[in-house]
Amino acid sequence: MAKIRTVYVCQSCGHQEAKWLGRCPACNEWSSLVEEVVGTAKKDVSAPPPATVVRLSAVTGAAEMRRTTGIPELDRVLGGGLVKGALVLVGGDPGIGKSTLLLQAAGKLAGAGARCLYVSAEESVQQIKLRAVRLGIDSPELYLAGETSLEALETARAELQPAVLIVDSIQTVGIASLESAVGSVSQIRAATQHLLDLAKQGGLTVFVVAHVTKEGNIAGPKVMEHMVDTVLYFEGERTGPYRILRAHKNRFGSAQEIGVFEMHEDGLRAVGNPSEIFLSQRAHGPGAAVITALEGSRPILLEVQALTAPALYGAPRRITVGFDSQRVAMLTAVLDRRADVDIAGLDVYVNIAGGVRVAEPAADLGVLLAMASAVRGRAVPADTVVVGEVGLSGEVRASAQLAARVVEAKALGFARLLVPKVDLERWKGPPPELPLFGVATVLEALEELDLGRR
Repeated sequence: MAKIRTVYVCQSCGHQEAKWLGRCPACNEWSSLVEEVVGTAKKDVSAPPPATVVRLSAVTGAAEMRRTTGIPELDRVLGGGLVKGALVLVGGDPGIGKSTLLLQAAGKLAGAGARCLYVSAEESVQQIKLRAVRLGIDSPELYLAGETSLEALETARAELQPAVLIVDSIQTVGIASLESAVGSVSQIRAATQHLLDLAKQGGLTVFVVAHVTKEGNIAGPKVMEHMVDTVLYFEGERTGPYRILRAHKNRFGSAQEIGVFEMHEDGLRAVGNPSEIFLSQRAHGPGAAVITALEGSRPILLEVQALTAPALYGAPRRITVGFDSQRVAMLTAVLDRRADVDIAGLDVYVNIAGGVRVAEPAADLGVLLAMASAVRGRAVPADTVVVGEVGLSGEVRASAQLAARVVEAKALGFARLLVPKVDLERWKGPPPELPLFGVATVLEALEELDLGRR
């Protein structure tokens, strides 16, 4: 018989202690240690079977067959579609649309003949049915289950033999043989391992919905993200119509891709041309500029808005939405010291319109020019797209995949691109579809757009 003992387990990182502590010594979280019952069973001392070793050249079947979900934006983020044996973790804020997206995907997969099992531990099958009716989903190959025990699902899964299994959510299902409470670190780790074994041994694709903490991270032990094959985050403002599905990890494709969706009464709709959507209400006055941000293989045109005001309350503030505030502080210093733009004593507000977050350095020049435009009161030409990284010496540095950015700007009717001069000198292939104006420094960029000092 197993010997029963209790330990205190950190619900943030999984660290164990023999007694309760106010703060976890591993991750420094306060009040995160919870008492859990564990069993220590006698180990099997029999020798394990020998490992199988094969030559790399002898391995066949390396190419993965993918199954489309019927949602192009979801397929893009997944790397082209679903892979057999993959475990996909989907996280996001409450009410952002995780369950809606996966139910829509299940409906399309089932409509194409792929049997799907949707397991919800948070809602009854009647509630899921109501959502399915609202989304227009009615397929005989889509099965529902309201269950909190993974062990209780084994018989149903073995009989159905689904191609896709969706579990909503990992924090509310558990394994009955474990003494710890559902949602604890040990239960989440064990449940993830159980689903991983199902995916790899059964050859089915498993989607797992995960809750997030107030900091925006997936709740539970960090090892859970290492165990799964793909980690997707569903982002966006709940009050706004747009949602962004972003890959943070993907063993079967790029981890830099994003999918853009628009929320409607009948569910989420994929946005095939996000640039057109994000620029549909753009401003044409001072303090606005159009940049091209590269998300994976997709260039997206976005509007940068900047506003400056006298600093009336102590030190000047740098308030940003959708862009790194530290980078904005650096760009204001470059403007002040390298371009003779008197901005150091002003409050600066920078916003990426549409609720998108941009982390690419090639957006620097557009943000800088939007701030200079706000200070000088002169608008950046509405037909110009800006791309380029800015260094501390005021130089404009090279950017990646300029040709793809040119094609996107041409498709949306822009007349020219302001690009790093070094990219213009390195251009290879046929002439660009749009006129490119190369600048080597920030001062040159300001003069080219008539934003210099008069």
